[in-house]
Amino acid sequence: MFSVKGVIQTMGSKRTLNIWVVAIISLSLLLIGLFLHLSVGSTIMDIHTIFNAIFQIDQSRETTIIQTLRLPRTILTVMVGAALAVAGALMQAITRNALASPEIFGVNAGASLAVATSTLLFATLSPSMTVYAAFIGALLGGLTVYVFASGRKMTHVKLALAGTAIHLFFSSITQAIVILNERATDVLYWLVGSLNGKDWTHVQVASPWIIIGLAIAILFSRSFSILSLGESMASSLGERVQLIRLIGGLLVIMLAGSSVAVAGPISFIGLIVPHITRKLVGPDYSRVIPFSALLGATLLLYADILSHFIAYPYESPVGIVTALIGASFFLYLVRKERLIKQ
Repeated sequence: MFSVKGVIQTMGSKRTLNIWVVAIISLSLLLIGLFLHLSVGSTIMDIHTIFNAIFQIDQSRETTIIQTLRLPRTILTVMVGAALAVAGALMQAITRNALASPEIFGVNAGASLAVATSTLLFATLSPSMTVYAAFIGALLGGLTVYVFASGRKMTHVKLALAGTAIHLFFSSITQAIVILNERATDVLYWLVGSLNGKDWTHVQVASPWIIIGLAIAILFSRSFSILSLGESMASSLGERVQLIRLIGGLLVIMLAGSSVAVAGPISFIGLIVPHITRKLVGPDYSRVIPFSALLGATLLLYADILSHFIAYPYESPVGIVTALIGASFFLYLVRKERLIKQ
C-alpha cells in the first residue's frame, strides 16, 4: 500500500546517500589535488619523494623545496580557497542574492585598495599588519556598497549594481596608485591574485583568522539557513535577524580580508563554489558551509596547478585561471537566468 511516510523516508535516504557520495568524491579530488600541487613545479616529484620530504626530513634539495616552498603554498591554497568560498556562501545567505560574493560586492576591492596603499606608504609593513589593513579595506568596501544600495528600498538589482560600481571604482583607484608608483611592480603582480612565493609566515598570519572564521560560520550555520528563507520567516522563527547579519558580515570581512592580505584578490571562487555546493547538497547551510570550504579548497588547488602551465616553466598568477573559469560560469548563470533567485 502507498505510504507517504515511506516515500519521505526513501527521499531522505537518497539525499543522505547522495551527500555521502559527494563527500567521498570531493575528498578524493582534494587528496589527489594535494599530491599534484606538491609534485608540480620547476621539477616534477613523485609521491615517494614527497612522502620522504614531509616525514623523513634530511638536507636534500627535494626536502628543502617541499618544506620551504611547496608545502606552505599548498596549505595556504587550501585555506584561501575554503575561506573565499565560505565568504561567498555567507554573503549569499545574508543578502539572499545569488550574485553576492566578496569580489562583486566590493569587499575584495576595498581590501586590495587598503593593502596596496599601506604597502606602498609603508615599505616595511609586516604581514600581520597587512591583514589588519585588509580588514579595514574590506569593511570600507562592504559598507560603501550597503550605503549606496540601501536608499528607499534595497533590492537584489540595486545591491548588484552598487557592488559592481564600487568594485570598479576601488579597483581603478588601486591600479592608478600602483601604476604611478615606481616601487609597485610586486603589488601589480599581487593584484591579479597570486600564491607564488608564499611561505610559512603567510600561513601563520592567515591561519588563525581563517580557522576561527570557518569555525564560527559552521557554528551559526542553522541561523544562516533560516535567514536565507527571508527576514520575516527568520523573525517568526525567533532568529535575531540584524545580529545574524552582523555576524555574517564580520565573518565575510575576516575570511575575505585575510585571504586578500596574503594572496591578493583572487576572483570568482566566492561566486562559483556556493552555487555548485547548493546544487550538490541542497540549501541547508549546515551542509553548504563545510562543503563550500571543501570544494573551494579543491577548486583553488587545481586552478593553481593549471597556473604552472600557462607560461611553463615560469609561474603565472592563479587569478588568471580563476577569472577564466569564473567568467564562463558567470555567463552560464546569466544564460540560465539564475541571477536574482537562488
